[in-house]
Amino acid sequence: MNNSILHHIHYLKKSMLFLCLLLLNFLSLYAQENVKRKQLFDDDWRFFLGEAAQASSDNFNDKDWRKLDLPHDWSIEGKVHPKNTTGAGGGYFPAGVAWYRKTFTVPDNWKTKKTAIYFEGVYMNSEVFINGKSLGVYPYGYSSFSYDLSPYLKYGEQNVIAVRVDNSQQMNSRWYSGSGIYRHVWLIQTNPVHIAQWGTGISTFEISSKKATVRVETKLINETESLQEITVTALIQNPNSNTAGHRETKVTLSPKSEKIVTQLIKVSNPALWSPQQPSLYKALVQVSKQKERLDENTTNFGIRSLAFTAENGFQLNGKTIKLNGGCVHHDNGSLGAVAFDRAEQRKVELLKASGFNAVRTSHNPPSEAFLDACDRLGLLVMDESFDCWKVGKNKYDYSNYFNVWWKRDLQAMVLRDRNHPSIFMWSIGNEIPEREDPDAVNTAKMLSEEIKKIDTSRPITSAIVNGGKNWDIFDPLMAQHDVAGYNYNLDKAPQDHIRVPSRIIVQTESYPKDAFKNWELVQKNNYIIGDFVWTAMDYLGESGIGRSYYSGEVPGEHWENDFFPWHGAYCGDIDLIGWRKPIAHYRGMLYNEKEKLYMAVREPAPEPLEIKQTWWSVYPTWESWTWPEYTGKNVEVEVYSKYPKVRLYLNDQLLGEKQTAEQQEFKAVFTVPYASGILRAVGVANEKEQESVTLKTAGEAVQIKLAADRKEMKADGQDLTYIAVELRDREGVLNPNADGRLTFKIEGPGTIQAVDNANLKDFEPYQSLTRKAWHGRALVIVRSAHQKGEIKVTVSGDGLQPQAITITSN
Repeated sequence: MNNSILHHIHYLKKSMLFLCLLLLNFLSLYAQENVKRKQLFDDDWRFFLGEAAQASSDNFNDKDWRKLDLPHDWSIEGKVHPKNTTGAGGGYFPAGVAWYRKTFTVPDNWKTKKTAIYFEGVYMNSEVFINGKSLGVYPYGYSSFSYDLSPYLKYGEQNVIAVRVDNSQQMNSRWYSGSGIYRHVWLIQTNPVHIAQWGTGISTFEISSKKATVRVETKLINETESLQEITVTALIQNPNSNTAGHRETKVTLSPKSEKIVTQLIKVSNPALWSPQQPSLYKALVQVSKQKERLDENTTNFGIRSLAFTAENGFQLNGKTIKLNGGCVHHDNGSLGAVAFDRAEQRKVELLKASGFNAVRTSHNPPSEAFLDACDRLGLLVMDESFDCWKVGKNKYDYSNYFNVWWKRDLQAMVLRDRNHPSIFMWSIGNEIPEREDPDAVNTAKMLSEEIKKIDTSRPITSAIVNGGKNWDIFDPLMAQHDVAGYNYNLDKAPQDHIRVPSRIIVQTESYPKDAFKNWELVQKNNYIIGDFVWTAMDYLGESGIGRSYYSGEVPGEHWENDFFPWHGAYCGDIDLIGWRKPIAHYRGMLYNEKEKLYMAVREPAPEPLEIKQTWWSVYPTWESWTWPEYTGKNVEVEVYSKYPKVRLYLNDQLLGEKQTAEQQEFKAVFTVPYASGILRAVGVANEKEQESVTLKTAGEAVQIKLAADRKEMKADGQDLTYIAVELRDREGVLNPNADGRLTFKIEGPGTIQAVDNANLKDFEPYQSLTRKAWHGRALVIVRSAHQKGEIKVTVSGDGLQPQAITITSN
């Protein structure tokens, strides 16, 4: 072996050793300092519901106030009542004004640091005080924001943060908003020379299976009075935590200045992010001066390419993807608006399990935890900013703030969220009232240009609805978007394509009942990239949308009448406790191959009454063969199938065979005289029976079945376990008619955070220790405390054997 080869091997070894040492240095420093840079500030707050004079003062006496940990939503704790000012839109929950206060000690050595407080979201009109000094008012309840505390801190003493939250001006939202500090709060501490808040921007390009280029942009701030000569080091870790590349850059910062440093790093054999394989990389950025480390942070990102054309639709990593999307509001059902990390992850898990590959965050930026979960689990995101611009939909909505605040709120969304690989598109609005006004074109242009100052890697859309007019009146507005968002009007797309062949179209909202029609349009037209149903999940507020009702009851849509006790929306594919409605199985089957056969029964109407539907409803259909009052009467059985044919058997007697090909919309309906027993649907291919699904008549409910989604959780005061409750007969068959009252008891270091049954006409408190079952089901959500130990939950009810389940909190 010659000397040059030996020298080369020696050089490679030294280079690898350097990278390993660099990585170890990063990790050790990151572990030591990250807690100091960003500290969770959720624990040990005091809360008072109502106005409190002098509560902003640091010497105010709050010892009688309620103690709690954030995140917190006081509306969900209140009583649903028809006279509450939030009205049908807000789910009839209470709102009002409330105060939060937290006392904390500031050490002397913080004097040399910059200390900021960062709120992920406060609904709404929050005013933050430090030691009696107002730091400002932030109106929009969905934006994240921060304040510099440094000039007002008392070092070596106690300090008081006070937050006034004003959600009293109603109505300000068209859905349940919640009230309070409903997302995380953090203390962020840096040196005077540091990386700006949301100061790291990562983009990827020149992507192939062999290599990719990662661009790391770091915004640096020098708050000192002197020139600073520093080094910025960016290190990329692959999904296996191995070093994938690094770059070191010398920078000179003038006194009291800002500078953006751009570093390009080549990555070999990149693991590309996709919904099927959501591979995540890390970028560790360190700022140092000589041997002193001044700042560092870490950012998760993904390497993936996005392309949008009318010819090939939406292409992710060079492959065309059709979007099976769902619109989702920010609430977590019985938990209200609180964005517990576990609740946000479970939401993504439910969406993925239902076959969705994309979500639209209607109509506001979501929590960071939700986007993190979308990154980890592989769910594409349309990140949306506003429900209105200059013209409002409610008296006190965002239109009151738009002219002053739009830029700050739009920047907050894009700067905060730009590194999430799950986000494939930005949306700047939803059904803007002034959409026919020429000024709306200027507003759309203004918003779009502002986003593209920060991020040019993603297209921009907004959701446009047509009140029966020709679509061509919206052509100037749509021309300001990269992708045209159609609400409920996808049938206009083919003729629009003839008029504007270059237009790329996505249906931003659709009726659940139109699932097949929309799927067909999406599949057969490349320029239509997908469909987002309204909605993927049930939600609080917009009360009564998606309802069905009996003839003789008050008719109409949710905006036409007051339908209390309805206090939520029943238009979701997934209900409030996580059960997939039949429409979810049908839609999932259209877009995916995981499920090929499903059966449910259309709810019989008690003669002579009929079941009436509303625009967003589907006919009420249940996984039930327990209809004793209809013995001998005809009921309709729906079978969804990806097999060419299905056969239906009752108690092993063949009732019939029907085709279920695309021509039949993969669906067959059998009319069957009801008789108890076992109903079985069988998929048939090549004249052979393939797989079957069954429904069995249930006897009286005598036992309780409990199933926890997790048997272990963290003892951090924030973690959750969801316990599904089912009422079953002696043979273990779910009784879908059981509606008995259940009582919940908890022992050990945890609390019952909420109970639910998915019945949006049941207005009993969600924060309770009792709930009636609905269609044989209920849900109890357990929250961990700060102590370790065993948590025992017992569920009991009249005529039911009590059942217990144990969860370990570590």
